[in-house]
Amino acid sequence: MPEKVLEVCNLYKTYGEGDAKVHALQDVSFSINKGEFVLIVGPSGSGKSTLLNMIGLLDKPTSGKIFVDGVETTRFNESKTSEFRNKKVGFIFQFSNLLADLTVLENVMLPRQVGGKSKGASEEAMKLLRTVGMEKFVHKRTNKISGGQAQRAAIARGLVNQPSIVLADEPTGNLDSVTADTIVQLMKSMCKKIGLTFIVVTHDRHQFGDVDRTITVRDGSRS
Repeated sequence: MPEKVLEVCNLYKTYGEGDAKVHALQDVSFSINKGEFVLIVGPSGSGKSTLLNMIGLLDKPTSGKIFVDGVETTRFNESKTSEFRNKKVGFIFQFSNLLADLTVLENVMLPRQVGGKSKGASEEAMKLLRTVGMEKFVHKRTNKISGGQAQRAAIARGLVNQPSIVLADEPTGNLDSVTADTIVQLMKSMCKKIGLTFIVVTHDRHQFGDVDRTITVRDGSRS
């Protein structure tokens, strides 16, 4: 039987009050198994990124529950949320969000250091950088590499803590089509090779080809 890595149960998110109230998510439920490559798609403003933020513990739902590896994350206090997020969730953003004053290697090591796991951080970071084809650039400052190279480094950074889930928010949105295709293939390869679970928000469904599942969000609800 497949192992569930994520369960989203009756999720609601509301912003504002009265006439200004906005229902960003309304009764969204689904589960994702370990090792799946899943897309979350929908028009602009549909609630895709809001949903990703809830799964990634960057924001709390108004109501509903989220379970990661069987643990209910919506009941955590702030410090437990940060600890669990750093341990269990990897992030890849549209803009790589690498720190320009650090080298590629230092950027990739950073999540382990923040989590107090500096021992072996350099070795794990180097292993991942070799896997994503960035071993020649480890000592370069990140403002001296291309956008595609930065996104490869960002993928390595997202995996360095060996997370249960990798969340990618428009990871190819800032790249040309050729580089974007390379990044898509790299993420799908990492998913299958390491057995990681990828959840990707994208406005361009066709760019990703065959995936395990596609979840469509429209006006804050699954459709």
